[in-house]
Amino acid sequence: MPKMKTHRGAAKRFKKTGTGKLKRAKAFKSHILTKKSSKRKRNLRTTAYVSPAQEKVMKKLLPYL
Repeated sequence: MPKMKTHRGAAKRFKKTGTGKLKRAKAFKSHILTKKSSKRKRNLRTTAYVSPAQEKVMKKLLPYL
């Protein structure tokens, strides 16, 4: 069998933690920031984790991460 390919777009967006969870950045932080409150923008800076429902899909996209 050939090797599985890593989805390069996903590989740039996710990092694996020590416990094996996938860490990700939050969305809605790139533009149109003037109408968003400081509190909302500050909360968008923090990292989030991939939900357990999506975990299996992401493991398939990132077999060697």
